[in-house]
Amino acid sequence: MSPGSALAKLGEADLRALAASIRSGRIGPPFGMSAVQRITGESMAASVADALKVLSLEGCSPVGLACCLEAIADSAATRSSVEDKIQLVMTGPEGRAYHRDTAVVVQDLFRRAQQSVLVAGYAVYQGKEVFEELGHRMDELPEMRVRVFLNVARKPEATGSPAEIVSGFVHKFKTTNWPAGCRLPELYYDCRSLTATEGPISLHAKCIVVDSREVFVSSANFSEAAHHRNIEVGVLVQSGVLARQATEFFEAMIRERVCLRLV
Repeated sequence: MSPGSALAKLGEADLRALAASIRSGRIGPPFGMSAVQRITGESMAASVADALKVLSLEGCSPVGLACCLEAIADSAATRSSVEDKIQLVMTGPEGRAYHRDTAVVVQDLFRRAQQSVLVAGYAVYQGKEVFEELGHRMDELPEMRVRVFLNVARKPEATGSPAEIVSGFVHKFKTTNWPAGCRLPELYYDCRSLTATEGPISLHAKCIVVDSREVFVSSANFSEAAHHRNIEVGVLVQSGVLARQATEFFEAMIRERVCLRLV
């Protein structure tokens, strides 16, 4: 199989993610299969790694490889089917690669964002690492708007007022769940979670919307375990319509004062 044939079998999103990884230096010669398969999945990793090795040995520089991949991605975009625009994203036990890996997809979305990012999540653990790429991207693009919707829960042992719980949540987010020194996003929570009397209410949605054109919906929380070790399944969709609908849903929660701003 020629190098071009192997690369042409990749979908547009995989091609662009691979190009971005090569440009940034995260993947480079000699193009080991383990690094490649986190982007392409196990079934395509060997042939893609071999193709990149051949092209590199024939004198193609990393920048040249990235340009080639982007050109193939542009071509793929013009012939893409519905299947190319909807991709399964899966995480399993450490040491196993699935198509595609949750952590790779999330970081790639953050890294490629240009205008806006909307994040909704239930739980955040080790957030400094999870949100590191997003924080740096926000500092690179000061005009980019980022809104983060998170669940604020009253723990059984908590005795403080809603205001005290909110204050503690904000402090923890700033000090342990956001990369130090980076510009803070707009932070929102569902105020009903602290005032409901008929039963517990949670902001349980887990999704990312980027630039009003891509939507990632997943079972994964924003944690190191969810992104690297847990069994998680999600869907990445390239759709301006779905991205707009998801954004409008959360914006309606703000207008109706269901979701209040924390920061």
